[in-house]
Amino acid sequence: MTDAEIVDRVRAGETSLFEILMRRHNQRVYRVARAVIKDEADAEDVMQQAYINAFTHLNQFQDRAQFSTWLTRITVHEALARRRKRKPEEMPEDVMETLASTQPDPERQAYAAELRGVLETAVDSLPDTYRVVFMLRDIEGLSTSETAAGLELGEEAVKTRLHRARALVRRAIADRLGVSSAEAFAFQAPRCDRVVAAVMSEIAQQLHVSS
Repeated sequence: MTDAEIVDRVRAGETSLFEILMRRHNQRVYRVARAVIKDEADAEDVMQQAYINAFTHLNQFQDRAQFSTWLTRITVHEALARRRKRKPEEMPEDVMETLASTQPDPERQAYAAELRGVLETAVDSLPDTYRVVFMLRDIEGLSTSETAAGLELGEEAVKTRLHRARALVRRAIADRLGVSSAEAFAFQAPRCDRVVAAVMSEIAQQLHVSS
């Protein structure tokens, strides 16, 4: 089923199908939230609230738009609202000059994991205006037009921010990982299950109260 078909059936009362939408888009939602909030625990909270907001306002979704784009906007707005409530934090120390040389093959897996952490820290250190664009384009793999729509930016602004973000991160970090940069900021299965369970529980409570 397409997202639009699932949305129609959820609107018609098959609320359990909302879980399909969550599992289909969990990684992107996590990466968007993580890019804005820069904290894994807070990112999960943002995700849960973003899904609740999406479910609550599902009747406002227009089929002419992509559900993923609509959900991205909701997530960005929720993450920004959550961040505004927190005290400003110092940016992480720049680690882009701390990369070690390639390790022997027996240590390759551990080394790749370490460098994924280096990439994640480097992305976290990007200015806010660049970080979300980098996350959506280079990590999540969205097109320029999809990123622009999701962030409500012009395509030229997306291209400019991405170019500057790549320069700051230094593409060599991703090249040295030994794995695709898309593996960074992965949304693992236990976390996925935890978010889905929490959201579906909240939806069930909402439906019980409304009935």
